[in-house]
Amino acid sequence: MIKVLIICGPTATGKTVLAAKLARKFNGELISADSRQVYKGMDIVTGKDRPKGVKIHGLDLVLPNEEFSAAHFVKYAHTLINQIHKRGKLPILVGGTGLYVNSLINPPPTLAVRPNWQLRKKLEKKSVEELQNQLSQVDAVRWRSMNHSDQLNPRRLIRAIEVNLQGLSSKVSSRRVPNGNYDTLWIGLTADKKTLDGRIEKRVKTRIKAGAIEEWQKLKKQYPAAHPSMTGIGYRELPDVEAWTRAEQQYARRQLTWFKKTKAIHWNPDNIAKLVKTWYTK
Repeated sequence: MIKVLIICGPTATGKTVLAAKLARKFNGELISADSRQVYKGMDIVTGKDRPKGVKIHGLDLVLPNEEFSAAHFVKYAHTLINQIHKRGKLPILVGGTGLYVNSLINPPPTLAVRPNWQLRKKLEKKSVEELQNQLSQVDAVRWRSMNHSDQLNPRRLIRAIEVNLQGLSSKVSSRRVPNGNYDTLWIGLTADKKTLDGRIEKRVKTRIKAGAIEEWQKLKKQYPAAHPSMTGIGYRELPDVEAWTRAEQQYARRQLTWFKKTKAIHWNPDNIAKLVKTWYTK
């Protein structure tokens, strides 16, 4: 069984730095699980990290106006994991996009349902209450199965409606979804709210100095703002830096809520290298 090390958690917790250290120590290669960093040219706002001396995959895969979903990521990552394993190296999945990570390890039945961007654009104009009402009408079973947080999340509601309106229920077959059988070790990094908010504020300021606004202006001219990649965090809020900071802080809390659902995660373990060695050599 192929071993896969997973480094996850909210933004600004040092995931890539840790993953790079472990890659050097255990002869590994990184696979980025970040839904924004797959886009070419979206570098400063998304904070792409390319650690020296370590190979990292999953960056700059498509243009900002091209489609890239969780299903695309799963197919891409499965192929990479097999290749890295055949090279005798340890695949290390690192990132904060919980949907990507969970879809790879535990593919949801609806993963094979492709995004309908035209429908999403239409639904995004609706309020949360309108989306709730629509989902409860078209798929009452799915609506009742959602937790309270997801019932208040417009993206989750839109996805559920999207799946249903394509003639598929939440019980759609997952036979077309690649499913790896991996021996995984999950390590999660986090911090208290005050610390995390401070780190995020500092990172945003650093990226502004590095040319984030200039990058946003350039991309805005090249690609339609309506495309999902250009409505992501940072690109959606700029040039309002304070709004961007708040959005990143709110996103970090949503990330933590998502990952807390995964009981296998070892959060902030004391001796990470020892934990990894014990798992990797057994």
